[in-house]
Amino acid sequence: MKTLLSFVIPCYRSEKTIEKVTEEIIETVSQRAEYDYEIICVNDSSPDNVYSVLQKLAAGNRKIKVIDFSRNMGKHSAVLAGYSVSKGEYIVNLDDDFQCPVGELWRLLEPVEKGGYDFSTARYKEKKQSAFKNFGSNVNMFMASVMLGKPRELRIENFNIMKRFIVDEIIKYDKPYPYLEGLLYQITHNIALVDMEERGRADDNATGFTLSKSLALWLNGFTAFSVKPLRISTILGLGFAVIGFIAGILIVVKKLLHPETMMGWTSLMALQLFVSGVMMMILGLIGEYVGRIYICLNNTPQYVIRSTINIDGKEEAEK
Repeated sequence: MKTLLSFVIPCYRSEKTIEKVTEEIIETVSQRAEYDYEIICVNDSSPDNVYSVLQKLAAGNRKIKVIDFSRNMGKHSAVLAGYSVSKGEYIVNLDDDFQCPVGELWRLLEPVEKGGYDFSTARYKEKKQSAFKNFGSNVNMFMASVMLGKPRELRIENFNIMKRFIVDEIIKYDKPYPYLEGLLYQITHNIALVDMEERGRADDNATGFTLSKSLALWLNGFTAFSVKPLRISTILGLGFAVIGFIAGILIVVKKLLHPETMMGWTSLMALQLFVSGVMMMILGLIGEYVGRIYICLNNTPQYVIRSTINIDGKEEAEK
């Protein structure tokens, strides 16, 4: 019996590249007779003509499966939708822009299939992306290290493979604001890194990962799987209380020793504005947590599916 590999591809602005990606997957898997494949493409309400391309591909190959979102839900929601219909023993994640070196598939699979690892990810020597996106990725890595306990040397790239049991656990998460790395670290730290070269984009499109989307993803990881921000707020509050108490004592002592000294209005106002800003920041953070709790209680869907192609059985319209 053949081992089934499920390739999950979130699609956004990939009209010119998605056909190349699927062709490379099929060509690579055909090199080994003991493996079979399914390709799950999730159209995240792409503004280009990618859905028509996916329809054409799926019409010619039933192993290419398509999920069409009713609106843009974000990359992590698209990946989770693909996971929910995948059937493979191993699940492969890759992007739709042809940057992932699919020809390295067998090297990436080996640690998971034979090396005892649960998850295997590419480790690129050089990231072929803009300085802005590199900065966002580095900020996200630092946040994950501090808030989620991720090892600092570990970086989950866009090309990775995992065992079936990890996906089965991940799809149990049905709340809005998914953050895949946070879900992964809750399940396993048994992760292999495989060195390889990342390719450049096969088209001239800029990344669809805008500043607002980067900030939204960062905020998901910051608040969804850790209460450390609230603990940091408590420590900040305690620290400022101690500083204020000490400053108050120093001011009283200085006034007693030097009655003629005028107390500084400027320094007092600066301190008040600074402390007030910190307090507002902490209140905003608490409000973010409360707002997300409220949205979760309202059963806001993680994603809404408009239609599917080549997916067996009746799928839920929302999750």
